[in-house]
Amino acid sequence: METTKWVLDPAHSEVKFKVRHMMISTVTGSIDKFNVEVDTPNKDFTDATIVFTAEMLTLNTYNPERDGHLKSADFFNVEKYPDMKFVSESMTKNTDGNYQLKGNLTIKGITKPVETLVEFGGAAKDPWGNSKAGFSLDFKINREDFGLTWNSALETGGVLVGTEVRVMAEVQLLQQVEQPA
Repeated sequence: METTKWVLDPAHSEVKFKVRHMMISTVTGSIDKFNVEVDTPNKDFTDATIVFTAEMLTLNTYNPERDGHLKSADFFNVEKYPDMKFVSESMTKNTDGNYQLKGNLTIKGITKPVETLVEFGGAAKDPWGNSKAGFSLDFKINREDFGLTWNSALETGGVLVGTEVRVMAEVQLLQQVEQPA
């Protein structure tokens, strides 16, 4: 069966995250360098094989001191675990035209199953004739499930860093066209 290959359009894609700080506010960050490769055996994205890889050295909360701490052994230990990776197990189409994505997320050498709704923004040709497809994802993970357990108790109760991390991604893919031999 012939598959269609799609690659990331990095100029039109982003990965953001949010986590509670001191139980009173939220810190937002991004992963600035990542890649997505998708192979689709069907005309739509049903049964697509998806591989997402993020370079954790590019984690960015817009605060160099905090970023350094997050990249240290207390959290992501980017020297030992430079990448975060997601590999799909299934992509099924819902009745509303969106998709249910299941797969395995690996952070800091620990792999756990993740499931999320994928909102399909649509597909279109850009002004240069390239086929593009857009997707939005929004899901939560427990950071402690991935060995990200550092924390500090607060004098007023609670902890410095929340355990739930909200992940949001806007992904635009570019269909690869086979070049004639």
